This record gives sequence, C-alpha cells and structure tokens, in this order.
Amino acid sequence: MTTTVNPVLRVAPASPAEAAAHFRASLALHADVSDVAAALAADADPGFVLLDSRSTEAWDQGHVPGAVHLPTALVPERAARLLDPSVPVVTYCWGPGCDGAARAALALAELGYRVKEMLGGFEYWVREGLEFETRWGRERRAPDPLTAPVGADHCGC
Repeated sequence: MTTTVNPVLRVAPASPAEAAAHFRASLALHADVSDVAAALAADADPGFVLLDSRSTEAWDQGHVPGAVHLPTALVPERAARLLDPSVPVVTYCWGPGCDGAARAALALAELGYRVKEMLGGFEYWVREGLEFETRWGRERRAPDPLTAPVGADHCGC
C-alpha cells in the first residue's frame, strides 16, 4: 500500500503562537498598496514618507504622487538631506519581482530610520487603478480585476 503525503502538511504548520509572532513581525515590516493609498488620501500628513527607490528613468516613467525620489544606491549619502529620522519611511520599487525596496529599507534601517516596504511596489499601485505621475503629467489605468475588486473601493481585507 502506498501512502500519499499531503504536500501542504509535509511540514507541520507552526503553532498558533509562532504564527502570530511571524505575522505580527511581517506586518511591522510591510504595508500594502491599498493601505498606503488610503493613508495618503485620508490626511495631508499620513505619518510616514513614501520613498521611491528606483532610478530617475523609472521615476520619470511613473511614480506615486507625493513620493520622495531616492534611488537605493544614493540612500547612504542623501537620506539625511531628504528624510526626517523621526518620521517612518515606506519604501517601494518596481514590484514583487524586485528587491530594490527591501535593499533601500535595509540601508535606511542601518542609518537609524524606521521603515516598512510597500508590497507590490509601483506595479501594483498602477494595477489597482491608482493615479500616478509621469514627467508628462498624471495618469490612471483601469484596475486589474486580479488585483482589485471591480466596482468597489477596497477589497475588504
């Protein structure tokens, strides 16, 4: 008789306490696009600075309105001129396939800044149908139904 191992349970789930600690830590380090957008829309001072860590060419192609532009490689030399160390920073880069936002967040944390990474990056900002700026002006694309609910303001999660 052959016993089939359930691939999901091949490694047992973490205990509830371990899972809670993991997800609490993850939420302390990450913010999603819709939460960042809601915070920026709700208040003139959302309590954080949004930082685009991509190149100038990428910034010109499109960026979140109100974001500060600071390419990852320039964080060590320019962060003190652009950022208040008492204000948390939320970093973003291209998207889930890019670790530039994580590298920028690491550089900022090593300089003493409190940081989070915006999951999904600029790609998911655009895919969720949020307005963005280019060097030619503001744009908005229709939401991708795989990333944002059709006909609703938020996903409800």
